Amino acid sequence: MKTVYDILLGPVISEQSMEAVNDKKYVFRVARDANKIEIRRAVEEVFGVKVLKVNTVNVMGKEKRQGVHVGRRAAWKKAIVRLRPESKTIEFFEGMV
Repeated sequence: MKTVYDILLGPVISEQSMEAVNDKKYVFRVARDANKIEIRRAVEEVFGVKVLKVNTVNVMGKEKRQGVHVGRRAAWKKAIVRLRPESKTIEFFEGMV
């Protein structure tokens, strides 16, 4: 059985994701086999908030090369989590905005 920490792998810190924090949208890197319901439950349990909506994106790994050797970065899954208006914010992201 997967724990919530197996589902939520970490936050995505970028300019675009930090601007979305003002709209109570938070971006996380999640397990590739996690579905929206599991992601919702994991965020609610870890941070003690109420989730309104979860959107997911499968991010394909970039192709990289070094000289003649061609490889590919690992593919990963991103979840954009929107909180309910009456829900408190996630304090982890507060100092980064």
